Amino acid sequence: MDRKLNNEEKILLESFENDEWKSIPDKETGISVYKEIASNTLKKDKRINIRINSNDLLELKRKAMHEGIPYQTFISSILHKYVNNKYAEKTD
Repeated sequence: MDRKLNNEEKILLESFENDEWKSIPDKETGISVYKEIASNTLKKDKRINIRINSNDLLELKRKAMHEGIPYQTFISSILHKYVNNKYAEKTD
């Protein structure tokens, strides 16, 4: 498969090929630590109710389906990224 790489992918590939990557000593501990961080980051402990335009909701559901996730999870993800200044809309 001959695929063109974007700039970020080229940098990663070059870094890997230059042997700049190192294995972590205790992979299992590292994995469990990052799993816990991810779990705490995405923990949903509050419920909200909002009114939303039906066309907007339909579009959110469509985009969530395209991503392969439930629409409420999709909306929560968008809000989480937005409040952490990490939201950037993809342009297809």
